[in-house]
Amino acid sequence: MTRFTLAAVSGFWRRRSRTVRGLLLAPPALLGTLLLLDFIFPPPLPTDQGFARVVADRHGKPLRFFADSRGVWRYPVTQGEVSPQFIEALLTYEDRHFYHHPGINPLSLLRATAQYLRSGQVVSGGSTLTMQVARLLDPHGKTLPGKAKQMLRALQLEWHFSKREILELYLNLAPYGGNIEGVEAASRLYLRKSAADLTRAEAALLAVLPQAPSRLRPDRHPGRAQKARDKVLARLRDFGVWSEAEIDRAKLEKVYAERLEFPQHAPHLARRLVESRSGEVIRTTIDGNIQRGLEDFLRDHMSGHPQKTSAAVVVVENADMAVRAYVGASHFGDGRRFGYVDMASAVRSPGSTLKPFLYGLAVDAGLIHSASLLSDAPRIYGDYRPENFRRGFSGPVSATAALQRSLNVPAVQLLEHYGPGRLAAALENAGLSLQFPAGGNPNLAMILGGVGTRLDQLTGIYAALARGGLAAAPRYLPEDPLRERFLMSPQAAWITFEMLAANTGGSRRWRNLVRQNKADIAWKTGTSYGFRDAWAIGVTPTYTVGVWVGRPDGTPLPGYYGAISATPLLNAVIAALPGNKKRHLAKPASVTEETICWPLGSRTEQTAAEHCHQQRNAWLIDGRAPRTLPPSGEPLRAAQTFTFFENREGKRVKPGCMDATAHQRSVALWPKELESWLPSIQTRAQQIPPTAAECNDPAAASATPLKIVGASDGNQYRPAGTEAPPPRLSLSAIGGQGKRYWFLDGEPRGETHGGGGLQLIPGSGRHQIAVLDASGNVDRIEIVVGDDGS
Repeated sequence: MTRFTLAAVSGFWRRRSRTVRGLLLAPPALLGTLLLLDFIFPPPLPTDQGFARVVADRHGKPLRFFADSRGVWRYPVTQGEVSPQFIEALLTYEDRHFYHHPGINPLSLLRATAQYLRSGQVVSGGSTLTMQVARLLDPHGKTLPGKAKQMLRALQLEWHFSKREILELYLNLAPYGGNIEGVEAASRLYLRKSAADLTRAEAALLAVLPQAPSRLRPDRHPGRAQKARDKVLARLRDFGVWSEAEIDRAKLEKVYAERLEFPQHAPHLARRLVESRSGEVIRTTIDGNIQRGLEDFLRDHMSGHPQKTSAAVVVVENADMAVRAYVGASHFGDGRRFGYVDMASAVRSPGSTLKPFLYGLAVDAGLIHSASLLSDAPRIYGDYRPENFRRGFSGPVSATAALQRSLNVPAVQLLEHYGPGRLAAALENAGLSLQFPAGGNPNLAMILGGVGTRLDQLTGIYAALARGGLAAAPRYLPEDPLRERFLMSPQAAWITFEMLAANTGGSRRWRNLVRQNKADIAWKTGTSYGFRDAWAIGVTPTYTVGVWVGRPDGTPLPGYYGAISATPLLNAVIAALPGNKKRHLAKPASVTEETICWPLGSRTEQTAAEHCHQQRNAWLIDGRAPRTLPPSGEPLRAAQTFTFFENREGKRVKPGCMDATAHQRSVALWPKELESWLPSIQTRAQQIPPTAAECNDPAAASATPLKIVGASDGNQYRPAGTEAPPPRLSLSAIGGQGKRYWFLDGEPRGETHGGGGLQLIPGSGRHQIAVLDASGNVDRIEIVVGDDGS
């Protein structure tokens, strides 16, 4: 039921009581006949035909029309939503006595009858506005029986509806050419504005168009339309409705209408809302200006990319989680680019974009702080061997550096301690749906993209970093409630935001954007396995922007990864958004910047000077500095120092063989997998002295260090000639324990046992060779193949 029919029901008996008094004066037979006809032939209201639907932006401007069951485009309005100048022009030209007649005008009918008798045909119908509405609801031919039927319908409408409701029926049903009905749709499509904003000239034009909508269409026949408009203006002047000066100014406006095009903005979101929401006009939270500008830019930007490549962007305003722009595909409707597929709601692998939540939750759980020591070194988890996106290992890294550089191995190390199931539960509780492979469960691979999720939801929970740790589903309609869900504490959210915002990487353009925007920008990229999905998510204090680039059919795009493909889009979108209302996030009072020591991870004032090998600045919550995470498989409180007795010669002794000069010492131990990256003075072999000759080896003595044999750090290999094959390296390892696992530039290359050898053929360039033993010891070397290492 439409808005005006609802109003009709509410006022029906009030109006009927007035009409009954008039009908009681009619002969009983006529009265009974009219009542019977009204019961048998009720007025055919528009709800019988179905109504067109409109999805509009936050200001009421249409984003997309959906035609009714007859293919008609209409934008329902009330009288109060239309310019008063249009109402003046319409009634003056069509029916000056509209508010005074009972649906028919006897004087007009007498004139029309006289014309018919003289000419033998209908010359003018003498129709009132009510009669025109009757013809729109129940069409008829231009014959006397048809005219009689129209008159009866007009009386019936006056019996059932108020004048305002009849006028609103006309405003919504009047024909304006083609399949356009109603003044609001005509104003939007011809003039690109609301009917509430019509000028006098535009009001006069739209008032006359329904007289001959095809012949007077302003986009096709502007000359005819202008003559008809001026006729209306002349009548308004003759009856003194508008002044001579107002008429003269209105005539100066040339009739011009843009080419008739139906808007197709936010088409994927509009379709989703029409299928799930009721109402003729669905007003969204979309900002039409942002939406249209983003669609144009995205289409132009992606036109230079390979065929079948698409992109999606979601923009959310953090304060109330209102979605200000939603582009599901860069080329809507283009089958060559899968333009009908909504990639903003498609389930895809998120690559590394889940990492910030792991780090933030681990900060909240007291596992790490922003400068905690993590290990970017070879690791084996059963059959799973995580690799970094950029080949090779970096050794000791801080949590901030590991997150900013999106290193995979430290993230897996952290997830091992935090727990995959725990992370999945936290994300799903915050509103992020996770889709695991059939029969799969949360596992270590999920932090590297081994799970499916959606861009719109991912953008929604990223906003939690700027909202004090509160995530919420993106809101598409103003009436949608803001349902907030706890993801992490305000302190952890601020620290995570700061870790990402402090990233000095990216292009020069990105750094310029940060300076020009004068607001903090936390950002993260991601690339799924096989270059199938490229992501970039950016968070400012005001907005959160999510970007996806790839092929909707899942075909790999080698060389397309987040920093190259998605980040430029993120740059442009953030730069184009209206100015940030807030420049910086307020730091929680309980967060302080402190100096901590590696390798233990504790604050300097809580660390013995000989145990503080390196200092770092860290953000701490309530001054708590979690200790460095232990190696895989060891408890969180595992010893990170080695304590022993030493004699006057600096040799280790045990209680059974020490003399009066023996004294106790302790050294801070780095994770053993980082030994090959450390200065020699900080290695275990240098820190822990050899055992005194008179004592047996203590049980705590370290094993023989793991060492690569067959190549040395810094070696350079040159082929014998231009046609010579690349060098073949024969490698083995001594020391260490158990099976050896070999890596070339971070990629697993084989396993050996004991002193067994391995053949490697590295190509031209710089390479890192690493070996890992069964107890976690690592050795690595860097070599160059070729003259200049290029």
